[in-house]
Amino acid sequence: MGKLKKSGFLEGAFIATVCIIITKILGVLYVIPFYNIIGEKGGTLYGYAYNIYNIFLIISSAGLPLAISKLTSEYATLKQDDKKIRMYQIATKIIMIFSIASFLICFLFAPLFAKLIVGDLTGGNSIGDVSLVIRTISFALLIIPMLSIKRGYLQGHTYIKEPSISQIIEQVVRIAIIIAGSYICVKVLHWDVKYAIVVSTLAAAAGGLITYLYLDIITRRNKKQLGLDLEAKENKKTDKEIIKKIITYSIPFIVINLVNNATTFVDMVLVIKTLPKLGFTAATTEFIGSVFTTWGVKINTIITSIANGLIISLIPNMVKDFNEKNTISMNQTFNKCLKIILLIIAPLAIFMSVMSTSMWNMFYNPNEIGSLIIKFNIIVIIFDCLYMVVNSLLQSINAEKIIYKSVIIGQFVNVALDIPFMVLFDKLGLPAYYGAIAATLACFLLSTGMSMHYLNKEMHLNYKETITSIPRFILSAIILIAMLEVTKMILPVNSASKLTQLVNIIIAGVVCGGTYILINYKSIISILPEKLVKKLPLSNEVVKESK
Repeated sequence: MGKLKKSGFLEGAFIATVCIIITKILGVLYVIPFYNIIGEKGGTLYGYAYNIYNIFLIISSAGLPLAISKLTSEYATLKQDDKKIRMYQIATKIIMIFSIASFLICFLFAPLFAKLIVGDLTGGNSIGDVSLVIRTISFALLIIPMLSIKRGYLQGHTYIKEPSISQIIEQVVRIAIIIAGSYICVKVLHWDVKYAIVVSTLAAAAGGLITYLYLDIITRRNKKQLGLDLEAKENKKTDKEIIKKIITYSIPFIVINLVNNATTFVDMVLVIKTLPKLGFTAATTEFIGSVFTTWGVKINTIITSIANGLIISLIPNMVKDFNEKNTISMNQTFNKCLKIILLIIAPLAIFMSVMSTSMWNMFYNPNEIGSLIIKFNIIVIIFDCLYMVVNSLLQSINAEKIIYKSVIIGQFVNVALDIPFMVLFDKLGLPAYYGAIAATLACFLLSTGMSMHYLNKEMHLNYKETITSIPRFILSAIILIAMLEVTKMILPVNSASKLTQLVNIIIAGVVCGGTYILINYKSIISILPEKLVKKLPLSNEVVKESK
């Protein structure tokens, strides 16, 4: 924990992405033993708690890390250190109030939220059990928001490494408690599975507390470097301006994240209410809902982690360019983001989609419905990533109005189409739950299309550099799919052995993924950090050619 070092856009994006991927992989891997301990019913109960928690976490803090990052970068660029420090102090007080309020609402009204989720569904988890786990996870709302302030302040200075590492620490502590606690509850003490979920949900608060202490030590040791050794005097006019900016900057991030989770929550509620009317049993309906909200999402996070890494590094760099009116740099940075989505996120999603049976069987028990849901839902995640990156860029340049307009319209489309699409798909002889996936896709396509049109028309950002890469990508994607399908004919993809499925994925990844990388080697090199590129084979020749 020595002196903090700043990171450029690609380097920061790479560091953040790698740490987030490690965090998410850990988050997926722990599911294997955890799922075996708690079973499908316990898994569904766990998913219920986290969906309510995520919504309250977004309201209380999700917008603040990125808003603080943006505001820190803005004040640092404008050399307004007094405002920067005062902003940090005010933000800490605001988040403390929001944390306590969110905790009280979540804890006191847990039975109402449980009733909203479960409704009249019988044969599954009881309202009492759902209410209990919502209350236990609400304690994390007292800690995680405070943690977000420290992360945002460091990221705003483009110190990406330490807050990124803190995510790994938080995940490791949380997982250790979840696995050990649930095992002791179920296998040693032979308690009801709901108590294992109680311990597992309390783990979120424990992980947050340890991580907060880690970042607190870092900020205290680097006070001078962060400007926290100086005193910022109270000034009513300045404080009012800062509070207004914190709120103004936070709301769009909250809206983006809230809509993302609301989409999942709405899908869960409407799926649970609709599928029984189409002939699905209560157990199957709850399982499908848990795939949409928990188990499928955990696999999807391997992909969304790349987008989150981009956003963490994108915002402070975009804010700096915007304040300096450097449109050329803004356009270059955004096109790099688009190319990362096209050349890395999209093929990874395609790989995971084609290998969905192996992916599902490796983490969970073999289930055809589970693998079918993630097979198509994971393709939607490509557009979810684009949606997140585009809206984060809009927030960086203070284009809040188009964010509100696009996300509200998109969410309205999702809600309006969910049930009709499920009924339609059922009548067409297709799995009804595909209707919910199709509605979500329509939501992201419409919202992102509106936002990108605005960026092109009003901000004069062009996508020519990215568009020219599309034909090559399409060709390489077709080759990738063909190779994966041939590989699947050879590999035992329907095996119940988790080790066999892991081997399947490794073989397919090395053979098919390696071929894709070779085909797009030059393009991929162009979107990697310079420090990493210099270590890769043939990188110097590629860089010379590009120049």
